[in-house]
Amino acid sequence: QVQLVEAGGGLVQAGGSLRLSCVASGRTMTVSSVAWFRQAPGKEREFVAGTLWSSGGATAYADSVEGRFTISRDKNTVYLQMNSLNPEDTALYYCAAGIYRNSRVPERYRYWGQGTQVTVSS
Repeated sequence: QVQLVEAGGGLVQAGGSLRLSCVASGRTMTVSSVAWFRQAPGKEREFVAGTLWSSGGATAYADSVEGRFTISRDKNTVYLQMNSLNPEDTALYYCAAGIYRNSRVPERYRYWGQGTQVTVSS
């Protein structure tokens, strides 16, 4: 019903920036919220940032990224602007979408992208 395709990951030096994108297609009008999650080796998938699908919707951030990352949406593309990256940000980043609002729990999201790798070197 909804397909998500991510891009923008790569290798960056500590202190650098990356912008991830997630293109949504299909019945996107059924989506209430979108979010970014990340998963590092040996760790659980964790919430990074989320926003309501509606224009000007509220945003939320994990404490570890607040002030450095920004989530936004333009039409059917969701972005995650990542600044001041550090090695602890290294992970596989996923875009997710679902019908629930204001959720930081991955189980609440039905649709997922394949992930894009972000590696921050020092």
